Amino acid sequence: MDLSKLRNIGIAAHIDSGKTTLSERILFYTGKIHQIIEVRSKTGAGPTMDSMDLEREKGITIQSAATHCEWKDWSINLIDTPGHIDFTVEVERALRVLDGAVMVLCSVAGVQSQSITVDRQMRRYNVPRIAFINKVDRSGANPDRVIDQLEEKLAHHPVLLTMPIGIEDRFEGVVDLLKMKTIHYKGASGEDIVEGDIPEHLLDEAKRRRNSMIERLSDHDDNIAEKFLGDEEISYDELVATIRKQTIALHITPVLVGTAKMNKGIQTLLDAVGMYLPSPTDIQNYALDRDRNEEKVELISDTTKPAVGLAFKLEDGKYGQLTYMRIYQGTMKKGDNIINIANGKKVKIPRLVRMHASEMHEIDEAAAGDIVAFFGVDCASGDTFTDGSVNYSMTSMFIPNPVIELSVSPKEKSGLNNFSKAMNRFQKEDPTFKVYRDEESGETIIKGMGELHLEIYIERIKREYNCEVVVGQPKVAYREAITKHAAFDYTHKKQTGGSGQYARVGGYIEPLPSDSPNNYEFENKIVGGVIPKEYIPAVDKGYQEMLNEGFLIGQPIVNVKANVNDGSTHAVDSSDLAFRLAARQGVKEALGKAGVVILEPIMKLETSSPEEFQGVIIGQINQRRGIIINTSIEASYVTVEAEVPLKEMFGYSSDLRSSTQGKGEFTMEFLKYSQVPRSVQEDIIKDYKEKLALKK
Repeated sequence: MDLSKLRNIGIAAHIDSGKTTLSERILFYTGKIHQIIEVRSKTGAGPTMDSMDLEREKGITIQSAATHCEWKDWSINLIDTPGHIDFTVEVERALRVLDGAVMVLCSVAGVQSQSITVDRQMRRYNVPRIAFINKVDRSGANPDRVIDQLEEKLAHHPVLLTMPIGIEDRFEGVVDLLKMKTIHYKGASGEDIVEGDIPEHLLDEAKRRRNSMIERLSDHDDNIAEKFLGDEEISYDELVATIRKQTIALHITPVLVGTAKMNKGIQTLLDAVGMYLPSPTDIQNYALDRDRNEEKVELISDTTKPAVGLAFKLEDGKYGQLTYMRIYQGTMKKGDNIINIANGKKVKIPRLVRMHASEMHEIDEAAAGDIVAFFGVDCASGDTFTDGSVNYSMTSMFIPNPVIELSVSPKEKSGLNNFSKAMNRFQKEDPTFKVYRDEESGETIIKGMGELHLEIYIERIKREYNCEVVVGQPKVAYREAITKHAAFDYTHKKQTGGSGQYARVGGYIEPLPSDSPNNYEFENKIVGGVIPKEYIPAVDKGYQEMLNEGFLIGQPIVNVKANVNDGSTHAVDSSDLAFRLAARQGVKEALGKAGVVILEPIMKLETSSPEEFQGVIIGQINQRRGIIINTSIEASYVTVEAEVPLKEMFGYSSDLRSSTQGKGEFTMEFLKYSQVPRSVQEDIIKDYKEKLALKK
């Protein structure tokens, strides 16, 4: 396969921008499917990429789905990602392994809160992107406003490549500003592309827009700038080459317009994916060489080099575990032995498949640049695999921390086996889904990114494992933090028959700066060997154990720097256990003086509704201890941005719906942890103590 013709791309956007509808059209025009099915189809069938029953019922994408298609002479590996913030890890892991992306924006709503999140994720992995302004046929559509928002809200340098012919219900096609031709999409499903000359009434606007496109490009390319200033003709090929180069360098964002639902503009977008987004050879990917002190090594998209791949997503299908892998270097064949660098285990590749949503096609080998799936390869999300000749490890994806928890248990004792199978599988598949056992209450607690996230998993336990579950009230994942420096000096002595225990640990704890990337830092300031080196890890472990147990409400204490600077030891009675216990008690003593406070998750909330409900929305947010950050009105719709404690957000969706006649909608994502007000802190501590008393 010619690697320069391969495109690994993802489609990402705010919820309801039309990503899945767009993916469905791409599959149709590339010949992968022969019939278009809408997201909210009345037949009960769903789009190809939404293969889970739950996705079809709710009309949302829950898991990212991968497929492979061909367009002209390009091969495209395509991943459709969810838009809902609760499934943000699906976007993270897709962007970690993709070379380029299509960012879909709604022509009416423009850049929304989730668009900002997706953009931040793309920047994290340096993913070049094209923006597609969808729904240009909708009432209130305004692509120019969306382009301005791309610049203002996201700090992009948008370059418009296609101009709409007509707008809203008069939208009929686009003008290609590079070729200066009109493009109409004829036929029952827009499959016939008809190019024509630009009509007189659109010519001036097209020239003006082409001029500003070239002006934009001249900011980044000296050759274009020279010709532009000298009024020289710039050829089509020169423009394409410049746009490609500047897109891959992340200097510009090409913008195209269309409507996926009405089948207009999609083929032009596919051409742009091929022309402007990078191939695997255009992108630099790195691994860390574990044999050379984690030195950075560039991975080359070359089939003759040692094989290196990254497992970025796991799925438990009807045939066993399916592991999605991006191959960065070398070749992997059916029957090959590969090594999981995380645990050193050797695995034989039993089956190799190319995915098309939930269908799969057997293949014998996969080479550098490809995204494929393996069967029977047991691993965790983010593990690196090599052919064994190199000891390379690739950095995993960014995993946000869960902020909400629920207690769950199987309704019947007989369901316990299936229940634990489901818990193990979901934790393996989704790094933001966590399960732990509350030792005091004996309950199983699940943690996730939001109410919908956990609701989906509870529904999946019922459906996929035939296990009814009892669900407790949702709880907020609080944290604790210290506000002051506090020193301690603790001696642990225990003398019973035989050898005793002795350890003395001195040091202090203090808060880390709020912008510190770490929740915990350990500082060893022991001089003169007053605590022997071999006991220092035990001190560190004791500190961490105590901080994880919490002080006020049994929640982990974060942002702590823990120091050890003094101590003493006994020739016979000192041990790891003695130092661990001394460190625990020392920190416990210090916490009493360190001004411990409770932190709560604060969510970034964006609510929109018709303008007449503005007062109601602001009133509801204020009642929920929210802080209004910004209010904007566009096309008689008001959008209110606020920061609200998660604790106050339970039940918000039904309140909002009932007070806005069902017209209000909101999106919410985790923003930061913040100290709770004193009165609220007292209530939380009181609740915690009452629950403890009940358990006793």
